[in-house]
Amino acid sequence: MTTVAGASTTLTGLPELVPEPVELPGHLAALRAEVRAFLDAERASGAWTPRADVWLSGWDEGFSRRLAERGWLGMTIPVEYGGHGRGALERYVVTEELLAAGAPVAAHWVADRQIGPSLLRHGTEEQRRAFLPGIARGEVYFGIGMSEPDSGSDLASVRTRAERVDGGWELSGTKVWTSGAHHAHAFFALVRTAPKDDAHRHAGLSQFLVELDRPGVEIRPIPLLTGAHHFNEVRFDRVFIPDERVFGELGNGWAQVTGELAFERSGPERFLSTYPLLAALVGELRATGSGGVDAGTRRRIGSLVSRVWTLRTMSLAVAGALESGQAPELAAALVKDLGTRYENEIVDAARLLVEIPPDPGAEGGFARLLADAVLHAPGFTLRGGTNEVLRGIVARGMGLR
Repeated sequence: MTTVAGASTTLTGLPELVPEPVELPGHLAALRAEVRAFLDAERASGAWTPRADVWLSGWDEGFSRRLAERGWLGMTIPVEYGGHGRGALERYVVTEELLAAGAPVAAHWVADRQIGPSLLRHGTEEQRRAFLPGIARGEVYFGIGMSEPDSGSDLASVRTRAERVDGGWELSGTKVWTSGAHHAHAFFALVRTAPKDDAHRHAGLSQFLVELDRPGVEIRPIPLLTGAHHFNEVRFDRVFIPDERVFGELGNGWAQVTGELAFERSGPERFLSTYPLLAALVGELRATGSGGVDAGTRRRIGSLVSRVWTLRTMSLAVAGALESGQAPELAAALVKDLGTRYENEIVDAARLLVEIPPDPGAEGGFARLLADAVLHAPGFTLRGGTNEVLRGIVARGMGLR
């Protein structure tokens, strides 16, 4: 890939797959060192044990508040809304270190990653002041109200409806795979406010800011095979939503959601979910001694390490584009597609190269990290949009379909 005039081009000349690479400013090294020192102290105190896929399953509200006390939540939220007015690249450094360490970040993740920026972009002044300060304090948690039963990644087919009533709207329908809904305070729900038009499938969709303790909201757990619980089904039975909780512009839900998905799909969590396992794998191989690692194994590890660096460069480029006010949906889809496939390859390598079986009952270490990764891996290529859908987005963006 080459970079020409501020835009990336492949060798075939197809434009704008990935924004121009971003170099991290030197002053961020001090921030990185500060975060690493904090995480080292946390682990040494036994506050938590590193896990794989922590941004989805590692719910620890105390840890989120400790981050907030250090100014590492709501970093890009303006000071007038309780945030810190820092840049997207500074936030990137913090999130990268948290994920690499396997720290329990799920409680604040959705709110900090996409709800805060979306509120700043589309929210009313009242909505911003109602939710942004709590997000920055690590005290307000959000889920995502997009997917529905029988819809999968086809968000244009959602059937949850909002009907106009006196003073607001009534919501009826179901959302599914809503991580953390049993703990969360609210989510943005994508719903139909106008009848479906097959000729214009993305029309008639709107978003509502739904507080999950409202009458008529029912949250049903979807436990994993292990018994762990972070997924949920959320049902609305004529839930009243006042007009002041309409999010953004009525009928503009599709455009708002696709912009939101750029935050969801492009971050380092899309390729670092299994990074703690990769680090543990290298540690196990190193323990065998240099003479015990064959050339094929070294090549495979080298390939994994070089690719994480490439994915990081791509993700950083998207972060830089977001910081400049762009919404690079195509580049974000590419990061998510390539990153989630990469995460699965780390799991495959760990199972092949080290003769230690996964153990979900282990307190920590390689066996537990491998167990977490194996159990979560089937969802890597589904969440945030299936890889098949993402490849369609990339193909359309390249003019191939």
